[in-house]
Amino acid sequence: MMKLGVFMVLFGGRKLEDALDYVASKGLKAVEIGSGGNPGKAHCTPTDLLNNEKELKNFKKAVESRGLTISALSCHGNPLHPQKDLAKADHDDFVNSVLLAERLEVPVVNTFSGCPGDHEDAKYPNWPVAPWPNDFQEILKWQWENKVIPYWTEQAKFAKDHHIKIGLELHGGFSVHTPATLLRLREAAGETIGANLDPSHMWWQGIDPVQAIHILGREGAIHHFHAKDTVIDPINVNKHGLTDMQSYEKMLDRAWQFRSVGYGHDIKTWADIISALRLVGYDYVVSIEHEDGLMSVEEGFSKAVQNLQQVLIEEPLGDMWWV
Repeated sequence: MMKLGVFMVLFGGRKLEDALDYVASKGLKAVEIGSGGNPGKAHCTPTDLLNNEKELKNFKKAVESRGLTISALSCHGNPLHPQKDLAKADHDDFVNSVLLAERLEVPVVNTFSGCPGDHEDAKYPNWPVAPWPNDFQEILKWQWENKVIPYWTEQAKFAKDHHIKIGLELHGGFSVHTPATLLRLREAAGETIGANLDPSHMWWQGIDPVQAIHILGREGAIHHFHAKDTVIDPINVNKHGLTDMQSYEKMLDRAWQFRSVGYGHDIKTWADIISALRLVGYDYVVSIEHEDGLMSVEEGFSKAVQNLQQVLIEEPLGDMWWV
């Protein structure tokens, strides 16, 4: 059954119980909880819960007693970072998230694919997005053959051994950022790898999310779904292009920015997205993510809930009585 949920990182300033009460009061059915990496550990520190059975039970009870389920643990980071200490911290968060997800019977761990450097002694990630000069082709080949595929093949086996699926968020700045790059990695590393698909990151790359859903969904490659919107400024985009490098804070001048659901695209567009998810067999959680610089957390979240409740398809499919 398709359920409406929320990525709890936006309520990181609240205690877990208070945040869960608020989410439940809005009629939501699921929560996605940060477990390391960029989302942080405000509501969940995997090592603490894994080492304390009582804390683990209390954590699980706090969620379930409010009629909620955990859709995923999320530890978005860069485990392929060329600085080994940074990579190890994100890798450890991923490993502990998988172990905790298994204990909590949560089926998915979300993260980024990461992005390596351009050689073994690099200091910073290198994200090639131009096919020429040919240097970029060489970098891309080296990254995938020596870093991306070997790392995720090993992690996919680890996750599969613990009955967990990996939801890689298709996101700029990382090796997996399009349906094609996700499917390339999935082909190499196996079906444990799938997408945590977020339409907001499709729009700014010029990808229609409905088509992305069809491309990935036909392969059974959507493991989790984020609901966030994007608006592309028709004037600024002609000045800065879609690869605008300005800070997200420069909202008046940026080519595009993230918005709450319904404030970048209309409700019909979101109805098409939900219908496409149903069509390809995705029957899991639609998790609201809030990164709207024009709205408070509470207002942006509330409006996203209102807009998505209009279009979410919740009931099981019946027989086609007219056939």
